Amino acid sequence: MRMRRIDLRGAGTSAPHDYYRAVVPRAEFDVETATHAVQPIIDAVRTRGVEAIREFSAQFDGVDREDIAVPPEALTRALDELDPAVRAGLEEAIRRLRKTCEAELEADVTTSLGEGATVTHRKVPVDRVGLYVPGGLAPLVSSVIMNVVPAQVAGVQSIALSSPPQKNREGLPEPTIMAACALLGVDEVYAVGGARAIAMFAYGAGPCRPVNPVTGPGNIYVAAAKRVLRGVVGIDSEAGPTEIAIPADDTAEASYVAADLISRAEHDPMAASVLVTDSEALADDVDAELEKQVFATRHTARVQTALTGQQSAIVLVDDVEQGLDVVNAYAAEHLEIHTRDAREIAARVRNAGAIFVGAFAPVSLGDYCAGSNHVLPTAGCACHSSGLSVRAFLKSVHVIDYSRDALAEVADHVVTLAEAEDLPGHGAAVKVRFSE
Repeated sequence: MRMRRIDLRGAGTSAPHDYYRAVVPRAEFDVETATHAVQPIIDAVRTRGVEAIREFSAQFDGVDREDIAVPPEALTRALDELDPAVRAGLEEAIRRLRKTCEAELEADVTTSLGEGATVTHRKVPVDRVGLYVPGGLAPLVSSVIMNVVPAQVAGVQSIALSSPPQKNREGLPEPTIMAACALLGVDEVYAVGGARAIAMFAYGAGPCRPVNPVTGPGNIYVAAAKRVLRGVVGIDSEAGPTEIAIPADDTAEASYVAADLISRAEHDPMAASVLVTDSEALADDVDAELEKQVFATRHTARVQTALTGQQSAIVLVDDVEQGLDVVNAYAAEHLEIHTRDAREIAARVRNAGAIFVGAFAPVSLGDYCAGSNHVLPTAGCACHSSGLSVRAFLKSVHVIDYSRDALAEVADHVVTLAEAEDLPGHGAAVKVRFSE
């Protein structure tokens, strides 16, 4: 098996980012078209609530469950029956992520602008969040942790979580997902998937009250529902298929690189795996390793489809400098650096959801136990957006506290600027305070 190759050698470091962004492959992910498919679902949930959710669950999941809420005893039972080794892994992942989230918390900052004049920058948690955890090809129990822990650390008091019902599980979510909820103390859990879950969070349905933001990854229909409902609720991002870019030179270990490309490809046939290298020998060695490893992995067909798809490739460049330009233009969800001086290269990366440095920081580490969050921007959005963190569940509020004397000091400026904007009422609201 050979990945297709894209030869950018000779383009030089003067090539514009737009060029690299256009030629480096990415999965086709037409969210706009999908919005037309989800709009009727959203409208039905908004107007008919649980009745519509049940109809769509029967249509899409083959499940007709009267109660969309997961009973507390089902959560408890799932945790009691959880494999002790899996529980230990979840507990360690929770511990590490909680530690990094707590380090992100920001104290209120008060700025004095003169005697009696202060502005305080406060961070306030949102009141209620809706967290979505997919349950398709891979039931992502780790996404429970990645969503719940930062919300809890931020101080959110009301947390609801939804995951698709499973036909072979009596219409409940995957047991490991329910167990993780119980482990984290999340007892408001719904067996609702796809666009209907996002609509349920936005408008409320049955026992589920409306939320403020919705976070969590999902398929194209989840992304489309988020796009339609942005403004009704806040969203984290419109997550697309997962992706990895690996800048590597001749010091890279081909077996590691191949394994890491496969680790993304097994998520989804649309997953993108991109190797960027100045070493043709490494490219050949990685192809040879893929030939061995792909056919030894459990999900061979899925992996092979992703690695040979138009969204994946080995990109040949002149040197590491050009490779750095390419990956900055690509703005990968996951960037894994296998070069000499990997830390120095990492410090020069501007656009990536998360950066994994060196041979012993594989993306799989970040999926579970690195202490970082794996809910990350995809589809090139890392050039303007960040991964999920405590900040996604906090609002910034300015508290302005001025005395009479402090207002008097700037009163003339306020009046002058109000007149400049032809808003005399603004100025009058200041002048009236000094008219006695």
